[in-house]
Amino acid sequence: MANDSSCILVVDDDPAVVQSVATLLELETPHTVITETSSPKALQLAKVTPVDLVISDFLMPELDGIRFLLEVRGLYPESALILLTGYADKENAIRAINDVGIFHYMEKPWDNDDLLGIVHSGLDKRLQLHRMHERVRELEARVQQLQKRNADLETHLKKS
Repeated sequence: MANDSSCILVVDDDPAVVQSVATLLELETPHTVITETSSPKALQLAKVTPVDLVISDFLMPELDGIRFLLEVRGLYPESALILLTGYADKENAIRAINDVGIFHYMEKPWDNDDLLGIVHSGLDKRLQLHRMHERVRELEARVQQLQKRNADLETHLKKS
């Protein structure tokens, strides 16, 4: 289940798209939605506001969607990333999935129910990934404890 306090960042150079997606998410989800029409400004915003999911346009001036999402991935490796585009360009979709590890690629115009489902699934995946990383850290700490105990025991046995 997605966390109710998730933060979603919507970035598109078209203010109408930003407003449409943000309004949909604000009305239909319990999540905090922040928006930006400039990808460099959105990147600055992401540096001070942790984001759980990002919906970004593909073709934007200054910093395209793939480069922008790659920067966000560096800041928040567990965040779910969605690339939104008005251009049906499968080559770039494949590049985005491979290079950036995006969660989903959507074409404009989007279906609201599909977008809501993808957002929900993306946040669930992000939460599962976060839990898995926490579990790995716990297990690594246990292994270190066991290695230390084993070393202590070997030292004790050599003295005996």
